[in-house]
Order: sequence, then structure tokens, then C-alpha cells
Amino acid sequence: MSLKYAVLAALLEGEASGYELSKVFDVSFANFWASTPQQLYRELERLTQDGLIEARVVQQERRPNKRMFTLTEAGREELGSFAAEPVRRPAALRDELMIKIQALDDADPGPARALIEERMSWSQGKLARYERVRERLLAGRSEEEYLRVSDRVGPYLTLLAGIDYERGNVGWCERVLAVLKQRSPLG
Repeated sequence: MSLKYAVLAALLEGEASGYELSKVFDVSFANFWASTPQQLYRELERLTQDGLIEARVVQQERRPNKRMFTLTEAGREELGSFAAEPVRRPAALRDELMIKIQALDDADPGPARALIEERMSWSQGKLARYERVRERLLAGRSEEEYLRVSDRVGPYLTLLAGIDYERGNVGWCERVLAVLKQRSPLG
């Protein structure tokens, strides 16, 4: 899959600037699709040229003008066609930490312990951010009510996947740290 469809999906929420879209990728999409601001801005240009999004310039005082992007009907159709296609292959985990743990040296688990603690802290931070997004989406409603009456449930469902993923990471890190502590003569 290309960044193209992630950008089109982000614009389902409404008009946004490139900066606002980069924040969406940092918060809402971060659990399943990463993008740098440079990649995002290049993709916005391509999508505009392809007629899948439109851009308008907003004049600003004391700040540079900004471009606001919206999804065109052609963009909605393209995204709809993409969404209806079967997934080509399941996601594959590519994680440098897993290679490092695979190569773990029992003689000195200290470096591995530090890496795991760092990953756990990172995952806990992401989990906290996702929980804040969840609370904002629910806006005081129960999950059941939100899922029943919300115009779009996709963002919430993908957020749930991110929450589950980070909870799994934290659980795995806790387990690895317990194993390392049990195996280590230093405890």
C-alpha cells in the first residue's frame, strides 16, 4: 500500500493543512502507518496533480500563507475502490529490537534489559496518547453509544488496534524483563 491511501483516508475527516495532516499521522495514524512530513508533503503534491484532492490557499497575516486540502469525488472513489480490494498480504513485523533480542548474549543481559525498558517506556507513552485520543473521540459517551451513533467508526476501530498493539508490547516487555531477571545471577 502506498501513502496515497493513508492521506486520502485522513482527509475523510475534512479539510486540513499539510501541518494538520502531519499531526494526524503523528497521533491517529501512528499506530499503523508512519510518515515523515517530507513524504506527506510530496504525496499531497502528487494527489493534487492527480485530481484526487484539491488545494486552496488561505491568506494569513504575520504567518506564511497555508494550503488547505480536501478530498475530491475522484479521491473518494479511488479510496472506496482501494477499501473494497482484498488485502494483498498480512502485515509482517520488521523490528530491529527483535533481531537484537534474538542475538541476546546470556553472559551480559544488561544491554538487552536497557533496550526492553526503553521499548516499554515508549509503548507506555504511545498507549497514554492513544487513550487520550480515545477519550476525545468518545466525548463522554460510552463506547457502545459511540459505535452505534458515530458517523464514522473506522478511526475508532483503528485506534483500538493501536491500543491493543501497545498493550501487547508492554506485556511482552514485562515478560522479557521477568525472564532476564530470573536468569541473571545479579537479579
